[in-house]
Amino acid sequence: MGARVGGVGPLNSFPARNTTHGSSGRAALPEQPGAPTVHATLPDGWEQGSSGTIYDYIRVATFAIGPDGRIAQWSDRAAKFFGVPAADAVGADPITAFVPRELWQRGRARLERILSGEEWVGTAPYRDQSGAESLAEVYAMPDSADGSATCLAVDLGRLRAIETDLAASEAVIRQTPTGFFLFDTDLKLQRVNGAFAAGLGRSPGALQGLAPGDVFRPSDADRLLLALRKVLTGQEPVLDLRMSAPARPARPGRPAGRDDERTWAVSLYRLTAAGGRPIGVAGQVQDVTSRSIAEREAAGVRRSLALLNEASTHIGSTLDLETTAKELLDVIVPQFCDVATVDLYTALLTGDSSLTANPENGELRRVAVSSVVGNAPSVLGAERGGVRVAEAGGTLCYPPRSPHARALRTGRSVVPQPGPDPLLRSTLVVPLVARDQVLGLVQLSRAIGSEPFDAREVAIAEELVARAAVCVDNARLYRREHERALILQRSLLPPGNPAASGLEIARRYLPSNNNTEVGGDWFDVIPLPGSRTALVIGDVMGRGLRAAVAMGQLRTAVRTLAMLDLDPEEVLSALDEIARGLGNDDAEPDRSGAEVYLATCVYAVYDAVKQRCTFANAGHLPPVLLVPGQRARMLDVPPGLPLGVGGEPFEEVTVDLPEGAVLGLYTDGLVESRKHQLDEGLNAFRTALTNGSDRLEELCDQVLEELNPHHGEDDIALLMAKVHALPAGSVGDWRLPPEPTSVARAREAACGWLLERGLDELVDTSELLVSELVTNALRHGRGEIRLRLLRDRTMVCEVWDDAYAQPRQRRAQETDEGGRGLQLVSLLAERWGSRRTPKGKIVWFELAL
Repeated sequence: MGARVGGVGPLNSFPARNTTHGSSGRAALPEQPGAPTVHATLPDGWEQGSSGTIYDYIRVATFAIGPDGRIAQWSDRAAKFFGVPAADAVGADPITAFVPRELWQRGRARLERILSGEEWVGTAPYRDQSGAESLAEVYAMPDSADGSATCLAVDLGRLRAIETDLAASEAVIRQTPTGFFLFDTDLKLQRVNGAFAAGLGRSPGALQGLAPGDVFRPSDADRLLLALRKVLTGQEPVLDLRMSAPARPARPGRPAGRDDERTWAVSLYRLTAAGGRPIGVAGQVQDVTSRSIAEREAAGVRRSLALLNEASTHIGSTLDLETTAKELLDVIVPQFCDVATVDLYTALLTGDSSLTANPENGELRRVAVSSVVGNAPSVLGAERGGVRVAEAGGTLCYPPRSPHARALRTGRSVVPQPGPDPLLRSTLVVPLVARDQVLGLVQLSRAIGSEPFDAREVAIAEELVARAAVCVDNARLYRREHERALILQRSLLPPGNPAASGLEIARRYLPSNNNTEVGGDWFDVIPLPGSRTALVIGDVMGRGLRAAVAMGQLRTAVRTLAMLDLDPEEVLSALDEIARGLGNDDAEPDRSGAEVYLATCVYAVYDAVKQRCTFANAGHLPPVLLVPGQRARMLDVPPGLPLGVGGEPFEEVTVDLPEGAVLGLYTDGLVESRKHQLDEGLNAFRTALTNGSDRLEELCDQVLEELNPHHGEDDIALLMAKVHALPAGSVGDWRLPPEPTSVARAREAACGWLLERGLDELVDTSELLVSELVTNALRHGRGEIRLRLLRDRTMVCEVWDDAYAQPRQRRAQETDEGGRGLQLVSLLAERWGSRRTPKGKIVWFELAL
């Protein structure tokens, strides 16, 4: 009839255990040594057990034996326990059903004693529903009133396992070095271990029944309470919840601070009974203070590296001192500090290459300020300690014994004591040092509420400032070279407004707005004999000192060629050869290693007597002409190839210029930009000239105001000339036959012309020199002789003849009969010379008025 007991000793072979019952009917459990005393609150009356009873974990069965010795009652737990259904068990003889035949007699004797009123507790083997054999502890309780017995059977193997697990769990909770706590379903502390209580500086018993708000500070308690509710409602466990709690009371005489706090990592998980009912939330607590400190330090290192990386990419994007200083402050404010200033020596900003011998006493200029602290006196330039603090752009000198002066003197960082500014907590002064030279200093400050600068942050600040110092020094060196090149370039341009016969001159030169390297733009106004003027404008391709030097070489060559009185096309042809020779001194014969110099140029010669201008162009933008009453127009001058290319001749164009006409020569920086096409710039230039003032200087300013703000990306050279006819009677012109009497006629005409104009002081000298030049024309020339006198800024005398041979001055020997005429001309005249004409030559001299 189902499972039977077999293979085990007789029932009475297991010793009975005496039991002691109290008045409550509960068995008294022995107290375990070392276990904390838990005072459980008993229920006031009947109520259903909540969650987590012992019966959820052990196997218990009850059945009853009637007075006739047969099974009278068989519970459902007994059916599951023994694997025998109630229908088969009720009414069966328990001895014959469950006891082996060889034990029936002894078993019957034991049953009779139980039914007669003797309690018995013992162990017996049994076979469960799955067929596995286990031991059960049987508690037989007879009823003397009717002779029946009630029996209670407990799975002894499961009970022993629970006892072992309970002991192990208790040992783990008490002995684990990490903290442990258990909140019940009401989120009250039900159990804590000694490690957790010690971390809070309290005893385990004092924590029983407390809520999170009674244990932790409010911010942490709210976070923990929220996490407990989430876990209790069935959500995922919470891992690594960071909380803070004081590790111990602060040392006497010192308030609790950051070093007295501990950082805990709390992990929460829900506990459920065997039926899946929640019984609370358990938590494991690990002290991660060291790890948290290491993480903070690692995070600080990562931030520092990110800051240094940003500084490498952001600082030094330009070669401008002020911009570089502002880029440094953009990196460190507010990522590293709240207020920062940059002070540079004034000598650096003015281009002085030498600093003062006593750097702490030198004048500095505050070039950059950045702040996220509003109304900070040290930033806004208020009075501080009776000393005026420089505003952005202002100058200052630090007192000799101040921390700032010490940093400038030693080149080392200084952390001064907190000043009177109520908004700032900590300040750091770091000098800008590059190539063993102190360039200035950077002041960094943190506001109230921020941590002061520590040693690591001081090192980071020094590294940031050191990188910025290199960029500042590069900008300083660049500015010095830029200014030197600019000085060189300006020195090669004509000073002031040069005088020209029959022309009013106005010129402008503007370097580019973006502070890049100087360009090779140049212009020149060269007085020529015979009331003529050479107007030159050019642009060397490229930038920097190389372009400025090349420009100087070409300008010098132009002036030299102009003094030879060559035609414009001849001047450009000679310049082309010179440009091709520049930079070719060390090149191989095949020019494979030669440095190429290219330039564009317009060379024009204006004759004030004829009011006629002859142009030649070498790849430059065309001249512009404004005739009164007309719209400005571009002159059609063949552009030719740039200088330095070679291979093509240049062409000349002659244009008559009426009274009041304005001629404009310019470089591409005035009309060309990345924002618009060249044609648009040329149209704007013509419009500005057409609508401009009648005064030449004002007209120049109007052109620049209208065109330069649109770009300014390149250097600008502008040369403008306005035509003014020579006064009436300024020219005397005579033609003489090639005969000896022409010498006397020339003297007479010249003297009379001078006397008519009140130039009596020049009569004697002019008579002698005119006689000498006309005599030479008769002796060494041929054809008709022409005499012309011009009165302008000087008195000019010109003598034409049809011979091509140029006069040459030489030293006459004592025995020579002639050869002293040109020496006499050279002694008495201010200047003299000769130039070729299409049919001969002109010999001329000048006398000062």
